[in-house]
Amino acid sequence: EVQLQASGGGSVQAGGSLRLSCVTSGFTFDNYVIAWYRQAPGKEREGVSSISSDDGILSTRYAASVQGRFTISSDNAKKTVYLQMNNLKPEDTAVYYCAVDLTGSSWLFTLNSRGISSAYWGQGTQVTVSS
Repeated sequence: EVQLQASGGGSVQAGGSLRLSCVTSGFTFDNYVIAWYRQAPGKEREGVSSISSDDGILSTRYAASVQGRFTISSDNAKKTVYLQMNNLKPEDTAVYYCAVDLTGSSWLFTLNSRGISSAYWGQGTQVTVSS
């Protein structure tokens, strides 16, 4: 059974940092697409960052709004994907979700909203950034 558990959220002041974790199980951690999406109150779910593994060869992608501030990474031994968030801004406030797509579709990797329906989703973790 595919499972994902997001954690690491919290409350920080603008300019602060958080590291989110997505612990996974139920699939082989060498061929996947895992993405972080976020949803703020009154807004649609938005792709933030993604990482894909092709037999251990990694590719990453970032939304323009977080480029240069966020870094996605993975730890094969722990079967975990991380999102390091630096220089946080109030507009980063949202519930952050991790998702995995094992179908070979490109939608999730490109952070398109069409990737949402074909993915497995974990529980969200709240990130609150105050000014």
